[in-house]
Amino acid sequence: MKNLSRRDFVCTGSLALGAVMINTASGIPFFQNKGKRIGIIGLDTSHAIAFTKSLHGKPEKFRDYKVVAAYPYGTRTIPSATDRIPKYIADIKKLDVKVVDSIKTLLKEVDYVLLETNDGRLHLDQAREVFKAKKPLFIDKPLAASYKDAEEIMRLSKEYSIPFFSSSSLRYISGMKEILEGKYGKVLGADVYSPATIEPSHLDFFWYGIHAVEMLITCMGVGCKMLNRTHTDGTDIIVGVWEDGRVGTVRGTRTGTAAFGGTVYCEKGVVKLGDFLGYEPLLEEIVSFFDSGEAPVDEGQTLEICAFIEAADLSKKMQGRSVNLTDITLK
Repeated sequence: MKNLSRRDFVCTGSLALGAVMINTASGIPFFQNKGKRIGIIGLDTSHAIAFTKSLHGKPEKFRDYKVVAAYPYGTRTIPSATDRIPKYIADIKKLDVKVVDSIKTLLKEVDYVLLETNDGRLHLDQAREVFKAKKPLFIDKPLAASYKDAEEIMRLSKEYSIPFFSSSSLRYISGMKEILEGKYGKVLGADVYSPATIEPSHLDFFWYGIHAVEMLITCMGVGCKMLNRTHTDGTDIIVGVWEDGRVGTVRGTRTGTAAFGGTVYCEKGVVKLGDFLGYEPLLEEIVSFFDSGEAPVDEGQTLEICAFIEAADLSKKMQGRSVNLTDITLK
């Protein structure tokens, strides 16, 4: 892996995944004929309940996919997550979902997986079990708690020829769709913001500030070459410089009103990223992915989000000095 550049890795992986997604004899997507039973790993986040309510409450919109089983754990070591589990077990049972005692048991009863565990440190091991069982999966944010683990998840996806994708729901904040469709021309720069609560078990922006980083990389695209971070108790400012000279910033807040948004500077206008649209726009992408086997999020962006976060943590340790992303991706 260390002998490949970040872009070589992404291109090679995309070609390999494309090759396994198509039945060469018929041209039919490989996963098209599977069932529509979804299993959830991790009842330590509200996302698990929100996704299930939407799927069960709007079967026509979500193509009759249904959550049939859930494994609660999930982290056992982060109180802000573990304290939710008993309530969410009760809530998921009310939605006619079977609670099982292991991932192994879960995988025998489902066709697809939503990996919702709040603790990114567990995602690699949990995803490995799912890949081995040949079940396509969505991995909720954060993909992992380190760039190294994220890269290994990508590698396992190729090894087992099983697709996945990972995304924050903030990728679908209002205003982003029009930007990505090119309505305003090329993105010249962006300033985004979100809460950035810190959890000691994770590098700072892997925990909650990842929402802002995802918004930035989504609209700017890959190619951030260096960044620096200014840190105080209540605020973080990360300034990234892209290979073509564009500049994007992240403001992570820990005081005042919690809010998400940003300003994107384009050739044909300045666009405000406005309202959080809830989880259904992301869920629509998830069920489309389950139907087609085609990930809606570029792998390069997913890896760059993780590299950006690790580089920001290194800059913090170096009192705000600039860090090249290659210090993370090539180590």
